[in-house]
Order: sequence, then C-alpha cells, then structure tokens
Amino acid sequence: MRIGIDLGGTKIEIVALGNRGDVLLRERAATPQGDYLATVMAVAGLVAAAEQKVMSLGAGGTVGIGIPGAESRTSGLIKNANSTCLIGKPLKRDLEQALKREVRIANDANCFALSEAVDGAGINAPVVFGVILGTGVGGGIVIDGKVLTGANAIAGEWGHNPMPGEHHKDVCYCGRKGCIELYLSGPGMSADHRRVTGADFSAVRIADRAANGDALCEATLQRYEARLARALAQVINILDPDVIVLGGGLSNIDRLYENVPRLWGEHVFSDRVATKLLKHRHGDSSGVRGAAWLWN
Repeated sequence: MRIGIDLGGTKIEIVALGNRGDVLLRERAATPQGDYLATVMAVAGLVAAAEQKVMSLGAGGTVGIGIPGAESRTSGLIKNANSTCLIGKPLKRDLEQALKREVRIANDANCFALSEAVDGAGINAPVVFGVILGTGVGGGIVIDGKVLTGANAIAGEWGHNPMPGEHHKDVCYCGRKGCIELYLSGPGMSADHRRVTGADFSAVRIADRAANGDALCEATLQRYEARLARALAQVINILDPDVIVLGGGLSNIDRLYENVPRLWGEHVFSDRVATKLLKHRHGDSSGVRGAAWLWN
C-alpha cells in the first residue's frame, strides 16, 4: 500500500493506493493555520487513521508527501514554501520521527507531474513536463518515471523565469520582475484583463464570457494563449519533452489544447514540434496520487 499526502495551505489530503493504483481510501482535513508542530501531528494522525481503516489489506504503507515548497539540498530544511510555517523546518526528519519510518518529500508540482506520468495523461511518455496553472504557476519534470529534482531542488520551476516578449514592470512576490507567474496564473489573467478593460473578472468568468461572444474577454484569452505558447516554447527548446500536461484551474479551459500548439511553433527551434499538450487525467487528485507514487 502506498500512502500519499498533499500538504496544502488550507487542507491536507491523504490517499491510499493499491499496487495497481486503485484508490483504497481518500480523505481531507483542515491544515492547522500557522502551527508547524500541529501540522506534523495532523499528518501523522491521518496516516495512522488511514492504516487502521485499511489494515485488513496488510501492514503499514510507504508514505510520500507533496508540499508547496522544496527541501534544501544543503540543510534539509524547507524553502520556497508559500505555507510559511514550513520554511526553515526539518519537516522530513520530524515526520519520520512521528511516523517511525522513512518518508519521501517532493514539491507539489513534481507530484502532479509524476502522477500524470505514471498512470495519467503522460503514461508511457519518456519525458513529461507537468504544469500547474492556478493561483500560482509551477512545473515538474519526470524522466522515465522518476522525478527530476535538480542540483538546487528547483527543476521545473519555470514560473519564476521572465515571461518572454514582455516589458517587465511588475514585481512578483519572489522579488523578481516579470515572472511568468504574473501573466499565466489565474490572478495574472485577471490583472491583465483589468489593466486593459478596467473590469475586474476572475479567470473563469473571462473564459465563460469569451465563449459567449464577449470581444474584450476573447482578446484577453488570446493574449493569454500567446504568452503561454511563448513560455512553453522555452521549455520545449531546453527540455524537449514528449508530453506537456496541464493542471490547475486554468487547465480546464479546453481551447488551450488546440490554440497553444498552433502558436508555439514559431518560437520552437525545430521545423516540426512533436511535443503533445494534454489535459490532466486525474485532476485535483494528481498531486496526492503523485505523492504516493514517490515510492514507485
């Protein structure tokens, strides 16, 4: 049995998978706000309860955890986490002490990419780039079924590279100017629409209104698609993945899968682009499933 944990800022989700990826249990609990020790104990409690509920299927399972940050290669402490109570903490060590076993930790975008590579939209593809387009923008790389972490534990973090083809004025929360996240996140699309039109719409509403013939919302979506194409073309030029899988709320805008590959060709250093752009198969479950598959 593989146990996966998706440790988010507002919720902790747990899943128990059988050997073939079948879901034995899936539950959620609220994340203790701003309390590191309570968060560690909440995770340990969820694992213990899950194992008790499925104990007839065997002994305790392996545990993988997806987090909104990364484990420092130098110190082993958590860095780059938007759940700030985790920053600077020895999360892996503390969870292993609480659970009395080894655990594996990975960035939540890496977990998404792994889930979609193992038994999702990118199954059987040698190189998969998983993209999160939501409140933020993240990415993960899976090669031959294994997550690529990188020397600095930042492999796939394309959201904090500069957006190509733009004049960078706005400052990202990370302190850099013009990050891809400022343009391709949900709030980024809303901000772009507001700058041009003065209307304050969510990304979902912009997509809905564009589908119903709103010309201004259509123009916003076209700008978004052009930017997404340019940003993904950079990934293709460097990584040359077989498949790019989109996740997060904006991945449900179906027109992206036709329009973006039509646009990215002029930015890719090749006479033909064989990379496929695909929608997630597991949706909101991808992150927690990927955490479980860290023991694949």
